[in-house]
Amino acid sequence: MSLKAPLHPVDQHVGARIRLRRKLLRISQVKLAQGLGLTFQQVQKYKRGTNRVSASMLYNLAGLLRTRPAWFFEGLPPTETGIPAEPEELEAARAVQAMLATPDGLALAELLAGLRCDRRQQVLTMMETLVEPAEDRAAA
Repeated sequence: MSLKAPLHPVDQHVGARIRLRRKLLRISQVKLAQGLGLTFQQVQKYKRGTNRVSASMLYNLAGLLRTRPAWFFEGLPPTETGIPAEPEELEAARAVQAMLATPDGLALAELLAGLRCDRRQQVLTMMETLVEPAEDRAAA
């Protein structure tokens, strides 16, 4: 009987960032895979974090997705010891990435980015009144 090792949170984070960047640039999985010389199934495994991305592949991905390799690690909490972050430390980053991976989330982010700072604060205040407290969501 073979037991699969749990997915590492950093691999999942990098995979989610690959997916996010691809969606931001409106590049299909097939086109990205072709640019990397891979199958689209392999790209799917990268985005899910089920396969780790090698350093050279990350470098190639950064070039195709027009960003720096370090971009894929943004949003990870810093660690003082050099030990990877615990899964619970990544929860907020994953929630933001999940939201940005949806068409509505991406549209919302683009609109918010276009607002002046004072207007963004007004929108934030309005949104805080619309969101149910966590206790109410859990009871529903």
